[in-house]
Amino acid sequence: MAAFAVCLFLFSLCIQVPCSSSSSHGIHPLDEKYYHGDFIRCKDGSKSFSRERLNDNFCDCLDGTDEPGTSACPAGKFYCRNAGSTPRFLFSSRVNDDICDCCDGSDEYDGTVICPNTCVMGGNIVYQTRDYDSFGNSRKSKPGINTEESTHKLRGLKALVWLQLGFVVFFVTFRLFCKRRARRRTR
Repeated sequence: MAAFAVCLFLFSLCIQVPCSSSSSHGIHPLDEKYYHGDFIRCKDGSKSFSRERLNDNFCDCLDGTDEPGTSACPAGKFYCRNAGSTPRFLFSSRVNDDICDCCDGSDEYDGTVICPNTCVMGGNIVYQTRDYDSFGNSRKSKPGINTEESTHKLRGLKALVWLQLGFVVFFVTFRLFCKRRARRRTR
């Protein structure tokens, strides 16, 4: 019974705090050895930082060395392992943005979005799980449909239709004017 209570306690800790090291998100496998140790140097050599400051959502290194798994550094890159498909790098601004950019879903690790693992299916499907209306309110959208992009395209199409309509009206008016002028000359 005591062993069951200990297992239950450990399980509850894993639910509250992720069991895997959250500081290892977005690190390329060849760079993992670089991040071992108590202090880590920025790759550009400008500073060093403690291991606790790795992926703490505050940019300590200008080159983004300390934030491979967050969007804190503008120059940061996030590594998608994409097991079963092609690994790739993302700009760190795409991490935890409610859009599944990695086919394994590793870029959305904060728990607000659950991304299906599409790596074995080809891995080229991008899921947008949230969309925002004009007031900034979140609303759900269908997987694979980017409503913001569609809205932008429709606005462009609408502008093109109005431009063409204006051109047709101008052309018809011009032709009527020319015909009327020609009739006046013949009289």
